[in-house]
Amino acid sequence: MEVIDTAVEGVKILKPQVFGDKRGWFMESWSKKKMEDAGLFYDFVQDNQSFSSVKGTIRGIHFQYGDDAQAKLVRCVRGAVLDVAVDLRKGSPTYKKWVAVELTPDNFNQLLIPRGCGHGFLTLTDDVEFVYKEDNLYAPKADRNIIWNDPDIGIDWGIDNPILSDKDAVAPKLSDVENDESYINFQYQI
Repeated sequence: MEVIDTAVEGVKILKPQVFGDKRGWFMESWSKKKMEDAGLFYDFVQDNQSFSSVKGTIRGIHFQYGDDAQAKLVRCVRGAVLDVAVDLRKGSPTYKKWVAVELTPDNFNQLLIPRGCGHGFLTLTDDVEFVYKEDNLYAPKADRNIIWNDPDIGIDWGIDNPILSDKDAVAPKLSDVENDESYINFQYQI
């Protein structure tokens, strides 16, 4: 497995080793031992899968706050997405910075997103299936989001009028909640 650092502290691109021949291919999509050998210590406890039927759909930017925060390992198993992670950890050298990575079944890339980062993705094709490993269980009381087009973050999604859920369409800007400890309270830890 190759581990590639990104412009956001702690966010990593993981490239698994893929073995192929005339029959197809094989890969380990996750190995606790290989992660730990690379200095990445996560205990994933929940897997999720989503389906988005229409190109131009944005899901996010989502996170869980407090003790319910989640690290995620994500990949696209059908279609293509522009996957985005945003650093929401006050005091981090990359606070409010974001990184975007194209994930497809053909490039095999995965994105590792640490606790304290928001996450979202844009579907680049119709019929997208996306899978998540998470190191903490879903906690509805800790479920939070920020608006996809927050001007203080400035994510270049490459789209002006995406398809959004009702929840994502009315999400707050980070500047409206970043000092609200009941909404967001990530502190950067070395």
